[in-house]
Amino acid sequence: MTEIPTSRHSAFQVLTGLFSLPAGARIGAGPIIAAVILVAIVLASVLAPLYVPYDPLAMDATSRLQASSSAHLLGTDPYGRDTFSRVMVGGRVSLLIGIGAAAVSVAIGLMIGLVAGFFRAADGVIMRIMDSLMAIPAILLAIALVALNGPSLTSVIIAITVPEVPRVVRLVRSVILSAREEPYVEAAIALGSSMPKILIQHLMPNTFAPLIVQGTYICASAILIEAILSFLGAGVSTEIPTWGNIMAEGRTYFQIKPGLIFWPGLMLSLCILAINLLGDTARDLLDPRMKKREG
Repeated sequence: MTEIPTSRHSAFQVLTGLFSLPAGARIGAGPIIAAVILVAIVLASVLAPLYVPYDPLAMDATSRLQASSSAHLLGTDPYGRDTFSRVMVGGRVSLLIGIGAAAVSVAIGLMIGLVAGFFRAADGVIMRIMDSLMAIPAILLAIALVALNGPSLTSVIIAITVPEVPRVVRLVRSVILSAREEPYVEAAIALGSSMPKILIQHLMPNTFAPLIVQGTYICASAILIEAILSFLGAGVSTEIPTWGNIMAEGRTYFQIKPGLIFWPGLMLSLCILAINLLGDTARDLLDPRMKKREG
């Protein structure tokens, strides 16, 4: 019986190859520093409940707007809550929203993009819907969705995911449109392979590299959009400490206590900068055209 070629590489080979450097490739100091910063922020946020000195929700009217001291490393907010504890714990929610929105966007966009790229009959309808969603500014669409569903963690993730899905769909579709013309896909179709097998086993591995890069950009964008929504009062509940909520509460007191915005803003900026820099590095390493130039 004739053996059907599965693809240029198996899914396992693709996944392992993503984390191996091309021959002669070098990573500069910038991505390494970015990786160290990102790992430090993630660990500091995840492990925050183990080392922060105060409950981030505990209020103390006698300690309002205190300056930095040995008792409160970054001072206190208008409600007497420890700023250091809130900034560290707030990173957990912001990172959770970023990772959650990226994962959901990639998963949904991958499924829709596979269908749009492979089935010509569905392509036109799907892409017109995606174009309609992309025509709406992401922030306005996110605010509208949060207003409809109410402020909650799930609502924010959904609100950020909906504008990002069309971008993932367009990316996956473009990859599939090219990959479906390859000889191994044509051979699988000619030999009667089922559509799910062709999509999952033959075509999906081609999307892994660009999706990893796109996922990093979505994660950084989601963290920033969450901060914007929270700053505008349309994010998660104000009782939940996030970098955006902390800055929103501190804007009224910026002139007398700039640290309320500076410290969460610094963490937010470093986190987004590190993720974007690592995404750019991954793009350069995984892009076949970049590999050819290096060769």
